[in-house]
Amino acid sequence: MAHAPVSSLKDGLSARADGKNKFMALFGRKKFNIINVKKKDIPAGLWVQCKECSSTIYKKELQNNQNVCPKCEFHFSLTAKERIDHLLDLGSFKEHDSDLVSVDPLKFKGPKTYKEKLSSDQKLTGLRDAVISGEGTINGWPVMVAVTDSRFIMGSMGSVVGERITRAIEMATQRRIPVIIVSGSGGGARMYEGVFSLMQMAKTCSALARHNEAGLLHISVLTNPTMAGIMASFAGVGDIIMAEPKALIGFTGPRVIEQTIRQKLPEGFQRSEFLLEHGLIDMIVERKEMKDRMAKIIEFTTSGSSDNPDSSAAPADVSPVETS
Repeated sequence: MAHAPVSSLKDGLSARADGKNKFMALFGRKKFNIINVKKKDIPAGLWVQCKECSSTIYKKELQNNQNVCPKCEFHFSLTAKERIDHLLDLGSFKEHDSDLVSVDPLKFKGPKTYKEKLSSDQKLTGLRDAVISGEGTINGWPVMVAVTDSRFIMGSMGSVVGERITRAIEMATQRRIPVIIVSGSGGGARMYEGVFSLMQMAKTCSALARHNEAGLLHISVLTNPTMAGIMASFAGVGDIIMAEPKALIGFTGPRVIEQTIRQKLPEGFQRSEFLLEHGLIDMIVERKEMKDRMAKIIEFTTSGSSDNPDSSAAPADVSPVETS
């Protein structure tokens, strides 16, 4: 059998190689490069986890739903300003007594002095103290309103909180309009001021007693948590006491009670639902229904009383507060 010359084989292989090179040159050789892609930074605070059902919620969606979980209806805390925006008619709120600030009657010292604590919380919240008070309208009905804010020393009641609430009540009595007080995660009396803070319990209740004697309405709204000195004073003496769902309400926390009496407390003890069943509160109202429910109550209980203002003068101020 005849074999092809070696030179012919070499020429054939060379021609095939040239053809392949021309083909690759025509279409180009595929190249692979390693590219380091920088991940986009996701802004913090876009998502919130529900404390009740552990669902992850888009923060904007939560805010649009008045800070209520859309899946389990858990009510997140609100700031005093947010509550006022939700409750009152748009643009109707006019703040009163915003110039009142606390002084340091005991010269309190600790890990932080009282002055340092006041200063840090004022910078953190933009508030002078733990309450905002003033006048506005609810579906057109004039009201006086005061709302505490848990971000400021846990919403505790010092002299400024007691004084602003008392002035709001007295102005409501004078103008013969309802007063609404929202315990926005309210705590107890403020230890930094000692007996001066305890005096606010009696002072606010005395003002509410005069308001009641004038035949005027006081609506108290309890949120999570409403405890201690606030619950034992103005929050517990409303003509109508509303509460948000599952709010912790009481004087002392359940853990302290269990340790004291050495007994296991009933399921749901001190929650809104338990207290409604046992007669401490009048109704449980979801946040999105709160404004309309208040308007109906005011309509049912108010009959032209705002047309007859009382000219009685307010009592003298005896609290350790100052204006600036």
